[in-house]
Amino acid sequence: MAEVTLRDVARASGCSVATVSRVLAGTRPVGAETARTVREAAERLGYRPNQVARALRSRSTGTVGLVLPQITNPFFPALVRELEHALHAEGRAVLLADCDDDPVTEAARIGAFLERQVDALLVIPVDERRSRDAVASAAARVPLVLLDRGCGPGVADSVAVDNAAGMALVLEHLAATGRRRPCFVGAAGTASAAVERRTAYEAGAGALGPEAAGRVELGDFSVEWGRAAVDRIWPSGPAGRLDALVCANDLIAVGALQRLRQLGADVPGEVVVTGFDDIPLAGLADPALTTVRQPAAELAAEAAWLLARQPAGGGVGSRRTVRLAPELVVRASSGSGATPAK
Repeated sequence: MAEVTLRDVARASGCSVATVSRVLAGTRPVGAETARTVREAAERLGYRPNQVARALRSRSTGTVGLVLPQITNPFFPALVRELEHALHAEGRAVLLADCDDDPVTEAARIGAFLERQVDALLVIPVDERRSRDAVASAAARVPLVLLDRGCGPGVADSVAVDNAAGMALVLEHLAATGRRRPCFVGAAGTASAAVERRTAYEAGAGALGPEAAGRVELGDFSVEWGRAAVDRIWPSGPAGRLDALVCANDLIAVGALQRLRQLGADVPGEVVVTGFDDIPLAGLADPALTTVRQPAAELAAEAAWLLARQPAGGGVGSRRTVRLAPELVVRASSGSGATPAK
């Protein structure tokens, strides 16, 4: 079937091609009756705008490139969904690239998006330091916003949850339930979320006990590391046993819960477990996981707003940093009714 053109719509509506173009593009005001006639003709004929031709005329592709570290982390698909909704409402499409937690691959993906002439970029950087050069270079060319993680001050606009506030909520909850011997199970490296959560734990855990801040085990953001961490830190006898595992994300926490159950530990009687992110799996864990909820919809909306306020050509200018308030979701893994084992 031949493609329906503006000329076909003009012929069917009895209007000029220029008038049809103005109505469908919304570039100039047109009388209400004329606009209605044109739209009815376009719908009747099944007219669809040629986005490639429109992009050539406007020098805008209507696309935003999204580069993320690892799509298998369940928090990221939830965030991608909210981003797609927020940007679709503005008439923009999202192109997705996974870089498998590798800064070199990340730089290549960013470069590929620039070659495809995306209008803007959203980046969840792999590493605060090693991602910085590629991000800064791209931010000088197109509007760019960093999501969930940062690359240091002044590199680009960024929006993320307040990780320090989230960790403070966890520590306050532990204190309220009588826990005094926690251990932080986090991720090594310099991804900003990992560093901020660990730093906040170390800064606040001293209020629970004199040795709490020094109890830190680092691996990666995975279920496997959560299991392995329990084998490293859970002793066979009760003397000196930990009474709380503060995990840097929900995947670590789920792995820790699985291994504790295999070892016969009473959760939350002997030991409570907390996570961070509130991925869908958190509520399905056994027991259901207490965690810090990130406001994914708000993160997406703020990112879209930050992109919209930047000039089309990118460039160096004032940078905005947005930090959103987290929420503690208390579930059975640390339920307030749990009493620490003596």
